[in-house]
Amino acid sequence: MDIQNILNTQREFFLTNATKDISFRKAQLIKLKEVLKSNEDLLYEAIHKDFGKSKFDTYTTEISLIYSDIDYYIKNIEYLARPESVPTNLVNQVGFSSIYPEPLGSSLIIGAWNYPFYLSLMPLVAAMAAGNTVILKPSEVAEHTMHTMQQVLNDNFDASYLYCAIGGVPETTEILKLNFDKIFFTGSPRVGKIVYEAAAKNLTPVTLELGGKSPAIISENANLKVAAKRVVWGKFLNAGQTCVAPDYVYVDKKVKETFLNHVTSYLKKFDYKEDSEHYTKIINQKHFERLTAFIEKDKIVFGGNSNEKELYIQPTVMDQMTWDDEVMQEEIFGPILPILTFGTLDEAYRAIKSKPKPLAAYMFTNNRQEKEKFTEELSFGGGCINDTVMHLSNEYLPFGGVGNSGIGHYHGKHGFLAFSHQKSILHRATWAEPNLKYPPYSEEKLSWVKKVIEGIFK
Repeated sequence: MDIQNILNTQREFFLTNATKDISFRKAQLIKLKEVLKSNEDLLYEAIHKDFGKSKFDTYTTEISLIYSDIDYYIKNIEYLARPESVPTNLVNQVGFSSIYPEPLGSSLIIGAWNYPFYLSLMPLVAAMAAGNTVILKPSEVAEHTMHTMQQVLNDNFDASYLYCAIGGVPETTEILKLNFDKIFFTGSPRVGKIVYEAAAKNLTPVTLELGGKSPAIISENANLKVAAKRVVWGKFLNAGQTCVAPDYVYVDKKVKETFLNHVTSYLKKFDYKEDSEHYTKIINQKHFERLTAFIEKDKIVFGGNSNEKELYIQPTVMDQMTWDDEVMQEEIFGPILPILTFGTLDEAYRAIKSKPKPLAAYMFTNNRQEKEKFTEELSFGGGCINDTVMHLSNEYLPFGGVGNSGIGHYHGKHGFLAFSHQKSILHRATWAEPNLKYPPYSEEKLSWVKKVIEGIFK
């Protein structure tokens, strides 16, 4: 179908005000959940074909989170959509002021391949809750999930409200030429800049969920066993193909050996073998070659094996790394964990702050001052103290980047706001109005205006 025609029909449908009705929004969200539940087996099958991922991982890291977000909006949509009363200043008395959330209109959502359902459908749910129409463009890299989303959504929703478009870079390039009211993109900073440039031509507001090299900082005051367990899980989940995975470990040199021993122990215990159901393959040959080129065999302390035919890379830990190593020049996005050491936390923070701001950061310590220093000194999208990745599972926390790692937030209330315009309205009474603001002006009027504006009557 011609995307311009679909966008035109969505604009026409939006202008009917049907999507602004709260009961309509709720009904569509309930329908979406029912559609996904009835097609869960198709979703599991598609993910398995693209990643070899188990039902357990697909449910816990993707589908359950989508259901949770849908439930959140169904429960809270009246509260989120109602006008908010705010104070009215003296010069606008007698009156009252309100903020009205209104949907932006026709939205374009471009999803990412690494968690293809989650990173496409989570923003879709937010856009629906906020009352928008949507054209969804999943990533073509995860081919089976792209086609499954197209089938499941387009068979159950009218294109004038929700449409899933497929294709690769040429198709996405053409879609970006169209004039949307909102663009939401998840992917790399490189492509994010292309999306941002395209949006600027129409002054379209954007949310960019990008990435970066997210550190896991291990203090000498950390519970090293717990730190190792949670870093290993967060790093090698989805074979490291997670935008908020710990990209590298920055560990106090006094506890490095103990920490590494725990890391090795958990890697053996978790059994990330080639045929394991809880470990996934690399998405394609291109990424496999990129990742294996990062591996420096003389620095490996665990792993290093790979199988090109099966797109398998064993979890690999490399020690004695420096900022000059090739693996430290870009986001890894795979099962390779570089280990860097520091002498003091100040030294570590200086190095981290000299780099682009990451999407996530993690601090492991039981020292209160070190926790405060972490939250106050480092700028990053979001993160955890004494855990990794899990901040994404709380719909009450905004998820998004800062600087090079992204623009804007979503999840829960923040997703609703991402697809809404906050319209300001001042309601004025038609009586008891002084003539101060109306001509003719005089020195006496100016004197009274100064008193009002400068707060004598406040």
